[in-house]
Amino acid sequence: MAQNLQSDVRLRPVDLAREHGLSTQAVRNYEEAGILPAAARTAHGYRTYTPQHAQALRAFLALVPGHGHRTATAIMRAVHDGADADAFRLIDESHAQLLDDRRTLQAVERALRDLESTGLEPGRGRGSGPVPAPGPRETFIGPLARKLRIRPATLRTWERAGLVRPRRDPQTGYRVYDEADVRDAQLAHQLRRGGYLLEQIAPLIAQVRTAGGLEPLEATLAGWHAGLAARGRALLAGAAALQAYLDQRDPLP
Repeated sequence: MAQNLQSDVRLRPVDLAREHGLSTQAVRNYEEAGILPAAARTAHGYRTYTPQHAQALRAFLALVPGHGHRTATAIMRAVHDGADADAFRLIDESHAQLLDDRRTLQAVERALRDLESTGLEPGRGRGSGPVPAPGPRETFIGPLARKLRIRPATLRTWERAGLVRPRRDPQTGYRVYDEADVRDAQLAHQLRRGGYLLEQIAPLIAQVRTAGGLEPLEATLAGWHAGLAARGRALLAGAAALQAYLDQRDPLP
């Protein structure tokens, strides 16, 4: 009976908009994008919504901080297309990306600790003498791009900005990235994901190369950890709101 009473409630676009400080046009745009179910229309053509639409909007807005606007939109579209499995897969992918980012940060911290303990000098192995052949711990641009899930063109851009400094294979001219280059690329990738600009990253990479050690980057590392924790909580909040919407859409008998 409660579900029937809820379905009889009629809400205007402005009622949904006011709850979240949105414009009525934004609500209409969300409906057209498939984020909200299709609204009923009055005899005069005006949209009318129900508490289910209101909960759908809450779910979407709760999903955005953890998943981003594009993925949150895709999740809601999948739900409204009856493709719940696709929605759950998208959610899983966001959790997997968060786990991957945590592992990357751990790898960066390990690399910095190793750098601190070994005193690795910038340019080691890159003297003016003969260039050695690629070693077992070296890699080329394609495999490194795939490892970081970026395009090779991005690595070339980072090279021009001074973030990575691969040597060139004397026979083929191919870029060869050693362990230090991979470390620098990981640092650059994590900083870019954190919203840092290339011109902001370059000095940090230079600090790692010259100073070596965690002290210059302690505040940045703490910020990364805080950001990952915030994303984790946002994913939980989004999941709870989506579950509330699904419970409302598919009430238990």
